[in-house]
Amino acid sequence: MKFRPLHDRVVIRRVEEAGKTKGGIFIPDTAKEKPMEGEIVAVGPGARNETGALVPLDVRKGDRILFGKWSGTEIKLDGEDLLIMPESDIMGVIEDTAVAKKKAA
Repeated sequence: MKFRPLHDRVVIRRVEEAGKTKGGIFIPDTAKEKPMEGEIVAVGPGARNETGALVPLDVRKGDRILFGKWSGTEIKLDGEDLLIMPESDIMGVIEDTAVAKKKAA
C-alpha cells in the first residue's frame, strides 16, 4: 500500500467475525453488524502539542484494536475497504492473552 496517513490518523482493516454462531446457525451478510475490531495497517507520525513538539502515537502497525461503531471514514485503497480515523477514536488495544501471561510471569 502506498498511503501514509498524516498527523495522528491511523488506517484500519476491519477484522471480520465468523459467520456462524456457537450453536451452528449461519448469519447472512445482511443481518451482520459491522465489526468494531480491527488491525492497524498504517499510522501517521503523531500530533503536535502546544509548543510544537511531536507527540508520537500509542498504537503501532499490526496492533489489534477496538473502536466505536460509527468511528472513522470508510475508504477504498487497492480494492480493499479500510477505515481512516484519528487515534482519539480508538478505545483500546487488544493484547494477546498468551503474550500477556508471559509478561506477567
